[in-house]
Amino acid sequence: MQDNQVQLLHKTLSEGLVTPYFQPIFDLRTGEVFGHEALSRGPIRTPLFAPDVLFPLAESENKLHELEILCRSKALSRFVELDLNGKLFLNVSASLLSSPHHQRGMTLSILRNLGLDEKKIVIELSEQHPYDRDGLSHNSVNHYREMGFQVAIDDLGAGYSGLRLWSELQPDIVKIDKHFIQGIDQDDVKQEFVRSIIAIGQRLKCTLIAEGIETRQELDQVIELGIPYGQGYFLGRPTPSPSDTTHLYLAKQARKKEQFDSNHGETVWTLCKPSPSVKFDSPLRDVAKLFSQHHDLFVVPVLDNGQPIGVIRRHALHELFSTPYGRALYEHKAATNLLSEDTIIVESSVSLASVSTMLTEQEADTLNNEIIIVKGGQYIGTGHLRDLLKRITELKIQNATYSNPLTLLPGNVPIHKEVNRRLTNLDNFHVAYFDLNDFKPFNDYFGYAKGDEVIQLLGNIIREETHPESNFIGHIGGDDFVVIFADDNWHEQCEAILTSFDQRVRTFYDADTLLAGGVWSPNRHGETVFHPILSLSIGVVNPDPAKCNSHHYVAELAAQAKKAAKKQGGNSVYLLTPHYTQASLTQTSSAQASLTQTS
Repeated sequence: MQDNQVQLLHKTLSEGLVTPYFQPIFDLRTGEVFGHEALSRGPIRTPLFAPDVLFPLAESENKLHELEILCRSKALSRFVELDLNGKLFLNVSASLLSSPHHQRGMTLSILRNLGLDEKKIVIELSEQHPYDRDGLSHNSVNHYREMGFQVAIDDLGAGYSGLRLWSELQPDIVKIDKHFIQGIDQDDVKQEFVRSIIAIGQRLKCTLIAEGIETRQELDQVIELGIPYGQGYFLGRPTPSPSDTTHLYLAKQARKKEQFDSNHGETVWTLCKPSPSVKFDSPLRDVAKLFSQHHDLFVVPVLDNGQPIGVIRRHALHELFSTPYGRALYEHKAATNLLSEDTIIVESSVSLASVSTMLTEQEADTLNNEIIIVKGGQYIGTGHLRDLLKRITELKIQNATYSNPLTLLPGNVPIHKEVNRRLTNLDNFHVAYFDLNDFKPFNDYFGYAKGDEVIQLLGNIIREETHPESNFIGHIGGDDFVVIFADDNWHEQCEAILTSFDQRVRTFYDADTLLAGGVWSPNRHGETVFHPILSLSIGVVNPDPAKCNSHHYVAELAAQAKKAAKKQGGNSVYLLTPHYTQASLTQTSSAQASLTQTS
């Protein structure tokens, strides 16, 4: 059997019987394809089709590098043939550089023949490559960087020296090993590790990719943590003929986030100030005149049919005109001769948070202060980085003022504003009121410090089990929380919260208390009575915007729903069917009811 496989290996190499497969890597913020990782398969319907058979056999026969070069050539050719978008990730053994089969500049030569830009190529080097025992080195990285390729370290975290490699080699891209991604939605330890990796990546200006995303829950958690790119079976399996289309689920999540940001935060419109512009064919003399007339003007947008195509900066024009004969040679030339395209152009409806992200993702040497603002693609004015930072700071202070200090979740004022906004928009939404059963006896028996820990636990569980994009989470005070659901599956999310709370709250009790099912403690009247293990009641109401005139009425309905849920006892959800009357509308409005703690 071994002899047959060896013969098949030699035939594979001599006849080029390798098929390139491509697995997509997506931008998790937009759903667009970021690139494809090239993988290889041997002859179809043979034992060598599987890479975990093909490559070990090639290594044992001292043919690994010959096979790798074949795979690389095939992948490049097929990538061009398919006309795929984004970057191409090529797996390369560090030891290949010392192989007699490797010729310096070979990859560049292939790229030139194919008409492929080297900036589209990412070389993946892995310390965990099971067929490469020579390890990674600065030579490996520098070799490919000198040729204009980006370099990625694969499987970060799979070995003990991953962080050392990161610090020594300083790659452009790091792939987080699937060990940290699998089950990350249910593993607090993995989440903390990944948060640390993200923090390091941000400081080192390194792009991060999450590998091995296999479930929607893992993907949602990765997105929430802020990893920008990802790949895995849930997003797309390796295939010989991949699609370049946008990932529908990611695109849907991106739209939800954009809508959420737009609804819950200020947009860049608030920064917009009128600023003079010029047409693309205007002479540079006119631009110089504008700078002369407006001493506080540092950039002039250049427009083509009202749409900005770039800017001219004061320092660039001054530098050009200060050269010998500079003004005489260039003042009559069109503005496009000094056009700079490295500027941010955004729609007026984009949130301040999104613009802040765009600016921080710019390269340090191209970071600029201006923001060109358009409406429907047409230029309306400019904003400034200074004003953006100032307004974001103000909003953070404002949010902190109205946040609950224990959980940092929005308090009553933001909750009321959110309810009123949805009523005004005639949205279909559910308000869920969360309240702990027997919380006062727990506080009396275990102390207020333990009570605060339980409240924080409940807040964390609600965050974990509630989709953040379209729903609003608030903390009224004490053990009372509110979630304003836009999702149709609100009941499923509530049940998940109940299940998680029931399991995790038990860690606050010892074995004897759990066996007894509760504690003996004085009630409000001073009588010693038995109080069961803490449970959670959720009262839910679906307000009719046509019949509710303000958040006061919704608060009254939510309080009724919570009261009915507590009567049921245990971990339960109760959906209230409202009975709207004009009398109750008037009464509630005059009483100025609000969502306050009623434990």
